[in-house]
Amino acid sequence: MNLAPLKLPRIDGLDRINDSDELALTLLQHGTHAAVSCVNWPQAFPEAPSVSFAAAHSGTALYFLFKVSDAPMRACNTADQSPVSMDSCVEIFLQPDVGGEYWNFEFNCLGALNASHRMTRPAPIRLNHAELASVRRYPSLTAERVGNDARGSWQLAVVIPLRLMGIGEAAPGTVLHGNIYACASAAEPPYYLSLLPINTPAPDYHRPEFFGTIILL
Repeated sequence: MNLAPLKLPRIDGLDRINDSDELALTLLQHGTHAAVSCVNWPQAFPEAPSVSFAAAHSGTALYFLFKVSDAPMRACNTADQSPVSMDSCVEIFLQPDVGGEYWNFEFNCLGALNASHRMTRPAPIRLNHAELASVRRYPSLTAERVGNDARGSWQLAVVIPLRLMGIGEAAPGTVLHGNIYACASAAEPPYYLSLLPINTPAPDYHRPEFFGTIILL
């Protein structure tokens, strides 16, 4: 298992891209690539669809392009701050190097977002409407296209402004901590994957002690 820091390159001009195809191509060509492939609870949850991402930053925002293949499908939540982790979902948990708070950004395959920040799991501060709206999302699927397929493939690009975490312009070498997940707790069968391993008896993503280092180059 590679526990080396996840290094995200800076790509100037990313903030000017609004076309989803151009954004995806740019991230695929110039971003850092990684797989979300840790099966942490293999006896209870052995399902392991193919999940990968390409990521970079612009100095003011983080950019992720997720690709999910041959995954159990569920897409029942269409509103922000709904329980999207029950659906086919990818999640980005981030913690700045100072302050102690961590942020969870959870996206289902339709782009619906559940997001909060907190010091500990029982005390979330939900992102408000304006903060949620500032997170751009480019899903490949619509609810109609998901339909009743038992399995499917999808793509999602997301743009997370660093100012949501109190970071203005990211200087070269800015350090974050975090982990990246894929899950579908109410799909059949359910699955739970992570970028970095999690050593808990049952699925639990709110565990900063298992975060790795993310460096913004």
